[in-house]
Amino acid sequence: MRRVYMDANATTPLLPEVMEAMRPYWMERFGNASSIHLHGQQARASVDRARETLAEFFNCHAAEVVFNSGGTEGDNTAICGLLRPGDHFVTTSIEHSAILEAARRLADKGIETTFVAPRPSGLIDPEEIRRAIRPQTRLISVMLANNETGVLQPIEEIGEITRTGGAFFHIDAVQGAGKINLDVRRFGCHLATISAHKMHGPNGVGAMFVRRGTPIEPLLVGGSHERRRRAGTENVPGIVGFAKAADLAMQSLEDGTIPRLAALRDRLEAGILRIPGTGVNGAQAQRMGAPGPDFRTWESTNPVPRVANTTNIWFDHLEGEALVIALDLKGVAVSGGSACHSGATEPSHVLMAMGLDKTRARASLRFSLLRTTTEADVDYVLQVVPEAVERLRQLSPVVAGTLG
Repeated sequence: MRRVYMDANATTPLLPEVMEAMRPYWMERFGNASSIHLHGQQARASVDRARETLAEFFNCHAAEVVFNSGGTEGDNTAICGLLRPGDHFVTTSIEHSAILEAARRLADKGIETTFVAPRPSGLIDPEEIRRAIRPQTRLISVMLANNETGVLQPIEEIGEITRTGGAFFHIDAVQGAGKINLDVRRFGCHLATISAHKMHGPNGVGAMFVRRGTPIEPLLVGGSHERRRRAGTENVPGIVGFAKAADLAMQSLEDGTIPRLAALRDRLEAGILRIPGTGVNGAQAQRMGAPGPDFRTWESTNPVPRVANTTNIWFDHLEGEALVIALDLKGVAVSGGSACHSGATEPSHVLMAMGLDKTRARASLRFSLLRTTTEADVDYVLQVVPEAVERLRQLSPVVAGTLG
């Protein structure tokens, strides 16, 4: 049976070049990067080179790159490392659970959070961020690209609002990294979080941009690793693999890979939308009244900016989980939402925040393409999905004729 993986926003496989870059560091170059002998010096040099690559990826200084275990640790560090009792925190209701759960935990410590809701399109109106700021607001955190819909947020406008409001600004860039140019200087943020396994790097390694002078407390304490910003022996093989994945991602932003991926996503989306009773979550913008010209003038027919690899589609009169299983039996891997909530009984908090009812939110699937996805992969999915949908609808108690 042919197998097609379209759950890249959950995780991605290592590219062969990444695997080859990591291979020596499991055997021959196994040293601890904190040791002063030759083995340690070799490991330290490799970590330093990787830090330079990630600095280029972020467009920052090498000293502003902190390696860690991934996106959750980075998000938790940004929030718990900056906020103190009495502070006010502003974020959105469509963030990753690493942000939302950290905010809820800090509520017990006297830190109040304002959760800004999105427009029905999935976009955050920058003016809503402005209105949420108080004199006590210390931190604002907004994701770059939503992990479920792929919608790209107006980060630059929010960064400017944050600057004038005097707060620190954190970006969860896990789903945007490697899909768009990640320029922390242009974004105007103080902190940014990325993770290797979302961009064809290894699991268990991530990185943060921490702007010089940002008074962040480490989440993990112990040794003097990472300039005392994150204790723990460096994961040298993972860091080396992350740097290679970042280098390949930067190349893909210049060699036509991203437009090719967007064209495949659009063809997949158009083919699925030929099925009656379907639609895209995060496909159109609503009229907005925000300060930036891009938000003042958009009409309801304008497309929402999304990362190239992602579409989120609802299928009326179906349970999304049943369709995920049916497609998996045909060799197609997709997701009903965030992998962090796999098996949850509640519908997606992202789609609910966008205004979908529980029935439609539960009937929505995310298709997220790998950088290596081919036209033949898309053709196969377009063959399998209509068949699976038709079969499940035949088994549904809802009369199929209501679809028209």
